[in-house]
Amino acid sequence: MIARITIPLLLITGTFVSAQQANPPIRKRVETSKRSIRLDVPMTNSIQNAFKAGTRDFSGKPGPNYWQLEADYTIKASLDPATQVITGSEKISMHNNSQYDLKTIVLRLDHNLFRPEAQRGASVPAESTDGMVLTSLKVAGQPVDLTAVAPTPSSFGRSTAPTTKMTVSGLTQTIATINLVDPVKAGTTAELEIEWHTKLPGGPNGRGHRMTQRFDSKLFQPTQWYPRLGKYDDLRGWETSPYLGPSEFYNNFGKFDVSITVPGGWIVSGTGVLQNPNEVLTQTARQRLSTVLNSNDEVIIVGETEKGASQSTAPGDKLTWHFVADKVNDFAWATAENFVWKATRATIPGKGAIPIHMVYLPERAKLFEKAGTITRHALEFYSALWAPYPFPQLTLQDGPSAGMEYPMVINSNQGAADHETGHEWWPMMLGTNETRYGWMDEGFNQYMNILSAADRDGKPYNLDGLGQSYGRTSGDENEAPMMWSANDAGSGYRFQTYGKAPLMLSMLGGIVGDQAVINAMKKYTATWAFKHPSPWDYIFFMNNELGQNLEWFWYYWLWTTETVEGSIQGVKTANGQTTVTVHEAGQMPSPVVLKVEFETTGPAIKTMPNAKMIDATTAEVTWPASVWFDGNRTFNAVMNFGERKIKKITSDPHGRFPDANPTDNVWPRE
Repeated sequence: MIARITIPLLLITGTFVSAQQANPPIRKRVETSKRSIRLDVPMTNSIQNAFKAGTRDFSGKPGPNYWQLEADYTIKASLDPATQVITGSEKISMHNNSQYDLKTIVLRLDHNLFRPEAQRGASVPAESTDGMVLTSLKVAGQPVDLTAVAPTPSSFGRSTAPTTKMTVSGLTQTIATINLVDPVKAGTTAELEIEWHTKLPGGPNGRGHRMTQRFDSKLFQPTQWYPRLGKYDDLRGWETSPYLGPSEFYNNFGKFDVSITVPGGWIVSGTGVLQNPNEVLTQTARQRLSTVLNSNDEVIIVGETEKGASQSTAPGDKLTWHFVADKVNDFAWATAENFVWKATRATIPGKGAIPIHMVYLPERAKLFEKAGTITRHALEFYSALWAPYPFPQLTLQDGPSAGMEYPMVINSNQGAADHETGHEWWPMMLGTNETRYGWMDEGFNQYMNILSAADRDGKPYNLDGLGQSYGRTSGDENEAPMMWSANDAGSGYRFQTYGKAPLMLSMLGGIVGDQAVINAMKKYTATWAFKHPSPWDYIFFMNNELGQNLEWFWYYWLWTTETVEGSIQGVKTANGQTTVTVHEAGQMPSPVVLKVEFETTGPAIKTMPNAKMIDATTAEVTWPASVWFDGNRTFNAVMNFGERKIKKITSDPHGRFPDANPTDNVWPRE
């Protein structure tokens, strides 16, 4: 028999409490009397792997052992407008810069989303197709059996069963896995050769970006149109999240050499720089292009009346357009039998002028009237805000998708030109994992769009009210936390990915100042350019640049859906000293910021070390968020301004901290 031992005291966080006190009473109120403030962010297995390997660390900068896989593509493709089919062959040079020998290789076959049996999110393809059909696959010159069943690999690609021939699984899905016989050794390069074909979906029934990729047989806007090498990184090995439609991408950087064959008279635009203008353009078009960088005027390269071979393009039944792009993570293009082609320029700080191309159908010309001006402003503004635009050109492509981005290409008219141009910084320059952490590209983009719009209108930006407004959203059970995989965010995807980050950065600006946030993000951009930052890299980099540990802030915004819910519960004044009782009903702490408005006459207003005078009769007083770290829900903010009478006090006067009911932030109550 085991004797029962009674322990009268328990040690909890360094304090002895009785056993009876150790168990809190059963809850009977919505608001708890105390709250536990978490002061650190979760460190998942993936980031711990990277820290142990020395590829990332608490500086928020790439670690001493940082590496990234790279992939160079040579693609030859031809489009048959009659069948709407692209037929292609490609070579992928996979540079295994990792420390691991790879027993598997992952391919992304996004066009399999258009197969009837494909797993999908909210997106609906315009039509069902056969998807991405591979007809030949070789690794290091050896054929892969396209019919045999492959073993299921681990994500790091190092623990599959022995095999005597190469096989592949998942050819009907958006993720396919090649099981190798001989591993790709660390530090070596492997070459993949693929032959394939895919039909571009069209028609009126598409719902969601990229779900419709042509207007009949007259305009084609291919995206994710070729087999791509999956992303392999130091966090979790191969990224094997399926392509579901709404959430976007995570690709390797590399060089693209792409040749696209279309009928004569069809103009092709795309990622990269056209290598053979003498072979595909008329002399007139080439001469017009030579003038584009001379001014901000828009130059017609191919006009509405210039149609067909020898008029819109060089003569020939078929023409092959050759593009090259370096240090990019994808390639997109468009073509039409009657594109109007205009061009203008943007002047990039520290770099000079680059061309902005616009191709569109003549009947949609009104959608592009302001596109050049908006795009120029975006390129120049964001270059000054974050880092100079790194690419040699930017093209706006007309088509069924009017809000999508790729390197050097935006499928957009003037409506989304500013936003889509912003994506050239993230994820095209900073290759974030959009599949998991969409807020690191879409959310940051929404934030910088606010700054750009204000600059374009010639007025200061204003982020007041944004942070506070989150209080009206919090509590909705459809909202996924920002660190929940974007691929699995369901109906909450749009707010999680697009909407919440600007509100978060509004609150951050309310703590450290908006300009400090911008300055830190500018340095973050330079540090991680053409690399792949994770959320933890961003968090720790910002902490270091801002000079304070803000893990509590990041935890509540990124891992929870909590709010502050502040209020003023009471004000007492005696002997020139005023005590304001501030209450926080939510779980998220915040600084205490009080705007104090005095009567216009009376004794002199005394100074306080944590106060600044806004004008002669208004002060703003601040206490740090740490006043809440003991778990209390009320804080007595003691102010000693002397005998001048106070007529009004407002908590969170700039509306930066999440609060569903800001009316109780004012004393006396209005």
